[in-house]
Amino acid sequence: MPSHSSTLPSTPTSDLATQPIILARDLGKTYRSGKLEVPALRRVNFAITPGEFVAIVGPSGSGKSTLFYILGGLTNATTGSVLIDSTDFAKLTDAERTKMRRAKIGFIFQRFNLLPTLSAMGNIEIAHDIATLGASTKRELDRPLLDHLTEMLGIQGRLDHRPNELSGGEQQRVAIARALINRPAIVLADEPTGNLDTKNSDAVLKMLRQSSRELNQTVLMITHNPEAAQIADRILHMRDGEITHIEDGRH
Repeated sequence: MPSHSSTLPSTPTSDLATQPIILARDLGKTYRSGKLEVPALRRVNFAITPGEFVAIVGPSGSGKSTLFYILGGLTNATTGSVLIDSTDFAKLTDAERTKMRRAKIGFIFQRFNLLPTLSAMGNIEIAHDIATLGASTKRELDRPLLDHLTEMLGIQGRLDHRPNELSGGEQQRVAIARALINRPAIVLADEPTGNLDTKNSDAVLKMLRQSSRELNQTVLMITHNPEAAQIADRILHMRDGEITHIEDGRH
């Protein structure tokens, strides 16, 4: 994938940049209820390089949400392994996995998941505070990045408002700012346009594409919408817990 220029101070790259930042090997996930076993993922394999924008597309029940939770360290695979920046998630303790999530992964959810009692700014700040929990030195909020994100997302004048005072599109833009404020190496987006109209969906997808390029972040987006997926560099198609084929996006 070609390198992207940045309008912001970027994280220094190294010779290891060509190594996969996400590597899935023979991933399997089986849910058990009594004697009943329901396979959700079956021998899933793929590699994603730093700065790549990848969409995972599939109908409901295809296993894409299960894959999202495994990649985010929110649940464990039954078989196989996931390496995040060369670290095997399964070999970490719960505390180590939580620390890695805070340091390397930003989450964007379909339902926004904003805290209703906090302003938009408060929601962004608390994400920064959580990410720095346990750090030996307190890291200040990156104000230049905050200014850039709020300008790019068009929410400069909405930061004092609570979620119930914002439109769905504005709430999702705040959620994106919250996910990006700590410069995570990986952004996992679960149906980020699922609750938005066409206009806001297009705007959110454009912003994810732009932030991926400017901040050299790896974006992995789960979606059931094949059209939305076309903004990605690569599209992984899933059905019945398996990756059926991979294609290039129209980005």
